[in-house]
Amino acid sequence: LQDFKLEFGHHQGRTSSVWHGGTATIAHSPGDEVWGIVWKMNTCNLSSLDKQEGVEDGIYVPIEVNVHTEAGKVLTCRSYQMKDYVSGPPSPQYKKVICMGAKQNGLPTDYQEKLEAIETNNYAGPVPIMEEIEAAIKAEKINSA
Repeated sequence: LQDFKLEFGHHQGRTSSVWHGGTATIAHSPGDEVWGIVWKMNTCNLSSLDKQEGVEDGIYVPIEVNVHTEAGKVLTCRSYQMKDYVSGPPSPQYKKVICMGAKQNGLPTDYQEKLEAIETNNYAGPVPIMEEIEAAIKAEKINSA
């Protein structure tokens, strides 16, 4: 995604009760870029995705962006931008999930290094959703062994 950058923040200054830190958004930023994965899905699933992304709660707003693929195609994609956010670092757990996804999906090494360098808020308390993610990964490894 060209001319955007990855940022972290708190909707209306409120820390995420799920992740205990800032959550991701994208902001227009000429010359920057955000790497990620494009998922193809049916439009009948959009309302479910919007709900997951907090659209009905007014936290994120869907936007259309032009994504440049490594193969040179330009795809019109749906992304989400946080509304009314105050910049704030993510929890180490949230950063870990983002870095794991980047590695799992083979994003460019230099971009992965940039993600690894993100400063966190050093939150050390419980993050139940992270425990669920780690349990699911462990179960997947056991089932595929």
